[in-house]
Amino acid sequence: MNYQELNSFEHLLLADRSVRRFKSDIEITRELLERLVGLTRYCASGRNLQPLRYRIVDCPKEKDAIFPLLKWAGYYTEWDGPELSQRPAAYLIQCLDTDLTESCLCDDGLNLQAITLGATALGLGACIIKAFNAPALAEVLDLPEQLKPLYVLALGVPAEETKIVPMTDGDYKYFRDEADAQCVPKRSLEELIIK
Repeated sequence: MNYQELNSFEHLLLADRSVRRFKSDIEITRELLERLVGLTRYCASGRNLQPLRYRIVDCPKEKDAIFPLLKWAGYYTEWDGPELSQRPAAYLIQCLDTDLTESCLCDDGLNLQAITLGATALGLGACIIKAFNAPALAEVLDLPEQLKPLYVLALGVPAEETKIVPMTDGDYKYFRDEADAQCVPKRSLEELIIK
């Protein structure tokens, strides 16, 4: 067994945190975005159906059009998302091809994790967004009727620090600390293992 590789993978998982503020002046190439989507080809898929499709949003006009359709952080009730200078470089819209199935089982999460881990390995940050106006998004992007938007994945170079902190008193809500770093409470290993 190669514990060094396990340690490297654990380090990558620790670094793979939701980023909500980005360096908007640094772009991500279309080629790189396509390569990140390509990682999903190697993921497990329920029934091996592979029903997910991705719409790349990297042009300024489309990015501006979808931004107001997104809800960025449920626990930050007074925050409407990143300011203009801290918006993502690109978005990937994960869609279910309903011509193939009405349920993707667990494929959506597996695919998103593959993309965020790939982005993290490159020094990029990502934020998986489930709260958004799906009908308006589909209309703005002129998505074919059979493609149902499931998630929006924001991508870019992080402009904020994110870190894992121990969960205390069962409080699982993420928060910003006194240094404005995003803190994500995680349960202990002992709490996860059934004895």
